[in-house]
Amino acid sequence: MNTFHTRRDFLRTTGAAFALAAASPQILAADAKRPIKKGIMWATVGVKGAVLEKMKAIKAAGFDGTEMMSHLDADEVLRARDETGLEIPSVCGTHHWGKPLSDPDPKVREEGLAALKQTLREAKRYGASSVLLVPAVVKKEVSYDEAYTRSQAEIRKAVPLAEELVVKIAIENVWNNFLLSPLEAARYVDEFKSPAVGWHFDVGNVIHYGWPEQWIGILGKRIQKLHIKEFSRDKANNQGLGKGFHVEFLKGDNDWPAVMKALDEIGYAGWGIAEQGGAGSPEGLKRLSEEMDRIFAS
Repeated sequence: MNTFHTRRDFLRTTGAAFALAAASPQILAADAKRPIKKGIMWATVGVKGAVLEKMKAIKAAGFDGTEMMSHLDADEVLRARDETGLEIPSVCGTHHWGKPLSDPDPKVREEGLAALKQTLREAKRYGASSVLLVPAVVKKEVSYDEAYTRSQAEIRKAVPLAEELVVKIAIENVWNNFLLSPLEAARYVDEFKSPAVGWHFDVGNVIHYGWPEQWIGILGKRIQKLHIKEFSRDKANNQGLGKGFHVEFLKGDNDWPAVMKALDEIGYAGWGIAEQGGAGSPEGLKRLSEEMDRIFAS
């Protein structure tokens, strides 16, 4: 055996590999692909057609699944799911804004609870592991403490069903003037003392008043799903708060490498679901899909 040639060949090949990796970090990222499946929120998909046509477009763009809205024709959804092979990891409640669990009117809260329970049952049929819930809305007529107490009381009524169905209730951070810090968000979830209640973390919604990577580190294993969304502080400050979302992936203020690092540190393995403008055409869907690949490889 010629040990000189063996070692020389080894050094030559490994040296080339290191040089290639240094020149193209994406190669390493591809080899160590994160365990995050790629989905898109159904309500953002503007492609024309029935459920089946839309699902075909989502599948063709490279997505693994879609987060459905509740209160649709479940049979039609299931047929389209089965024909396309898309997964449905989550179901977003349709009525939690209009019939919030924090409303002063007990009848409205009762209707909101019924809607949550229907969403849980639909999620079970679809094979989804969680539902997205906006738990409360704080406003002039609803104080913060009232929203906290009322929403927890109503969600507790749905917890037994969630436990029975093995479908989690995932609370989302949205601009509802409620649960404005990750410490409070963690406390809110923990007070249910049930594995059936967790968090649906929206990356973009936090940027106006915080840093996503900090929330991820604190919420940890409570996070059931992710909404992948971009936000621009500059646009929000100069054009109006809502305009902050009018920015393409990778052109806003998300520090995606820091977000991905935080997810790695908590061992997140689940779904990243796009809630981002631009999904109005097959070409737009494809672009979003490719941009999410770049984000997940950050």
